[in-house]
Amino acid sequence: MTYAYKYPRPAVTVDIILMTNEANSQVLLIERKKTPFQGKWAFPGGFVDENETLETAAKRELKEETGLAIKNLQQFKTFSEPDRDPRGRTISTVFYAKIDPDLTEKAKPGDDAAKTKWFLLNNLPNLAFDHQKIIEEAIKNKIFE
Repeated sequence: MTYAYKYPRPAVTVDIILMTNEANSQVLLIERKKTPFQGKWAFPGGFVDENETLETAAKRELKEETGLAIKNLQQFKTFSEPDRDPRGRTISTVFYAKIDPDLTEKAKPGDDAAKTKWFLLNNLPNLAFDHQKIIEEAIKNKIFE
């Protein structure tokens, strides 16, 4: 049976803050290969598929875009500003994890990522979408400590 609703259906996405577990933490960003924000830096992430959980989508997107399989992702917060994505209404749940600095070498770009790069928190580039707001909220909530 197919259901039809008069209500709009926003897209659901996930974003992942992956950071090193050290005093001067680094954050993994991808350079976007496609529009919107082609060539800009962003957190790994993407759209949730029809029949997957948010957690499964976050693990899948992280693996597809960086080659990293991280099992201990924790849910941080959901961001839902109506204009956060120029493609249309998206609601993103952000996950995070801390990894051993020795694993940073294993991050390799794939799928929608042209490049991967680790950045110090105090030396971040201009970020795509609302990712600057997300990182500020993460710092405020002390997920890097």
